[in-house]
Amino acid sequence: MAIAKAERLMNLALCLLGTRRPLSKRELRESIEAYLEAGSDDSFSRMFERDKDDLRELGLVIETVENLDGEVGYLARRDSNRLPPITLDAEEAAALGLAAKVWQQARLAGAASGALQKLRAAGMPEDVDPYEAHGALEPRIPVHEVAFEPLMLACRDRRPVVFDYRKATAAHPEPRHVEPWALECWRGHWYLAGWDRDRGAERVFRLSRITGKVRSRSGRFTAEIPDVVTVRETVASWAGETADRSALIRLRSGAGYPLRAKATAVRELGDGWDELEIPYGHGLDAWLVEFGPDVVVLEPAELRADVVDRLRAVAKG
Repeated sequence: MAIAKAERLMNLALCLLGTRRPLSKRELRESIEAYLEAGSDDSFSRMFERDKDDLRELGLVIETVENLDGEVGYLARRDSNRLPPITLDAEEAAALGLAAKVWQQARLAGAASGALQKLRAAGMPEDVDPYEAHGALEPRIPVHEVAFEPLMLACRDRRPVVFDYRKATAAHPEPRHVEPWALECWRGHWYLAGWDRDRGAERVFRLSRITGKVRSRSGRFTAEIPDVVTVRETVASWAGETADRSALIRLRSGAGYPLRAKATAVRELGDGWDELEIPYGHGLDAWLVEFGPDVVVLEPAELRADVVDRLRAVAKG
């Protein structure tokens, strides 16, 4: 079956590239044996549309032309399907190879691999192994969240979405109606930036807190998409990355490694606890709550009060 489809695609591509005028679906059916063997007009039409989409996915530029009688024809002009010579040195080829290896999520992995194959077909030197120079490097961008793929497609297609989201301080998720703008990975976690219709403001959502399915909605975006979407900057400010003060906390031994990585000073207290001095900025209280009973805030007093208020809100549900 795979060989038959490949032969059919090759015949269709040759017909479209070899004609000087647009060919109608009827003419293409009469020229390709596999289409003649199609059981009905509907079967042929579905087969042709799939083949045409597959060729376009492979990079063939197929034009659709309507003549004076209203009949639609198709052709692939040679000048539109001829790439200029591509010259890559060893370092450039290695960079492309590493980029193709980054994605482990199924949909993007296929696209990256296909792009690398197209570059080879277009002139990337065969004697250059894009992985050889940096064979010890295995870049990874992990994508474990089920919400990633539908949100990626929604960002690409500019489609509003609905999902249930659980805030760090809430016991139960709430529905969010969002116009998705961009996805970005920051310190091992994926975040979505977009326009929250219910709140009428820009918001950033952590994908690991999205529960259930992401559902697409019809209609256009109602808010203007900014030229620059500052996902990392927003999340960094929540995590205290823009801090101008310090906080003193007690941390259970063997726990809270992200906090230990940020600490400017660490002192062992004994009895299974350490004392840490960490940068204090906007959103640090929400981050500390995530560590539950492993963290106790010593000072400042306002940070301790904020953490206690958040914990009480979670306890109340």
